[in-house]
Amino acid sequence: MRETNFTILKALAIILVVLSHAGIHGWLSNFVFIFHVPAFFLCAGYFFHTKYLSDERTFVVRRIKGHYLPFLRWSLIFLVLHNLLFHLGILSETFGNAEGGVTHPFTWHQFGQHLWDIVFNMSGYDVFLGGTFWFFRALLLASIGFLVLFKILRRSERFQTDLRAGWGLLIIGLLLVAWKVGGGLRVTGVAQGGYRELMGITFMAAGFLLRQYRIAERLSWKIALPSAVVLCLAATFFPSNMTHSPNFKQFISLPVPAVAGFLVLLYLSNWIDKGEHIVKRALVYVGDRTLYIFAFHIVAFKLVSALKVAAYGLPWEAVGCHPTIHTPASNALWVLLYVVVGTALPLLWLAGYRRITANVHVTEAQITGYCFAAAAWLYHFLGKAVRVAGRSIVQACRNFWTAIKEIIAASSTKDE
Repeated sequence: MRETNFTILKALAIILVVLSHAGIHGWLSNFVFIFHVPAFFLCAGYFFHTKYLSDERTFVVRRIKGHYLPFLRWSLIFLVLHNLLFHLGILSETFGNAEGGVTHPFTWHQFGQHLWDIVFNMSGYDVFLGGTFWFFRALLLASIGFLVLFKILRRSERFQTDLRAGWGLLIIGLLLVAWKVGGGLRVTGVAQGGYRELMGITFMAAGFLLRQYRIAERLSWKIALPSAVVLCLAATFFPSNMTHSPNFKQFISLPVPAVAGFLVLLYLSNWIDKGEHIVKRALVYVGDRTLYIFAFHIVAFKLVSALKVAAYGLPWEAVGCHPTIHTPASNALWVLLYVVVGTALPLLWLAGYRRITANVHVTEAQITGYCFAAAAWLYHFLGKAVRVAGRSIVQACRNFWTAIKEIIAASSTKDE
């Protein structure tokens, strides 16, 4: 039987992800950032099946199809559209993020570098439109790393039971992260240094352990209430999140409150899941489509930013603020509007996309191939056009200089 309580949990978590980017500040921001993304890694570990220890190919292929291919397709689309969006005012060289950072149109060299980074390193994506795309890479690599470590532990007789293996994975994960952060190290070849991927392994191990202890069946207010207290205290005194470059204090203060937040979400999800009502159906619908909201909610924010530009008489280029317009700061109504549109609009796009593909019979694999081919063709065509134009300019300059020399020679007084 399907466990819709976890589908509801993912829906609540993705709504919190959208909320975290919708212009909130202070304690509420600290509260949400502690556990909203870790919840997805905990879910991945909770539902990890040990059958994949002897069927690695199926596990890896599914993760590539579920994480790498969507990342590739959507990153290429944003890459192809990047420069065009400056002309439309969706991206701006004047208005950027809260720290003052802005983005710029790409040169052809930069376009090619981003293309390579997207394909081979799952980086290079448009951070002002796909700032959450690191999650695809982190979940993919964490899942594969979790599988590899699990298989290694299984070679030891001490870790033949799932419970012992879960504890072993959790301890190894924590030690690896502590070593990395404490020593100021980077995981070679992994974009942003690998902290998020190692923390992903750790949270997957914690989720796997929660499954062994049957936490979903045993969870009650006696566990949820203390978990909520731990979460609130951490948000007040030790705020942390899955930043790619934490200090040791931020690392050490993240795991326990993040798991506590997961337990609070699970308790709420169990309560919502008890009856049949519209809230449950809506959350199940959202929970089944979290990947699309993860990918496109920042783009959807641009619609609300356009409304905010009109409401306050701001220059159109302010739509380029990332992820929302910072000045004037969003009040509760604007935050709510960002959350609603950021959640609903990607689902509307998805529904329209599926209706179109159902009628024209185009598969997602074909669309991915078309996007990649279009990006490669565009890069090749425009690069060739630039080279041809460059040669034409050089030849024109040479002809111009030759004409000048001929004029000078014709006007010489030596022949007179």
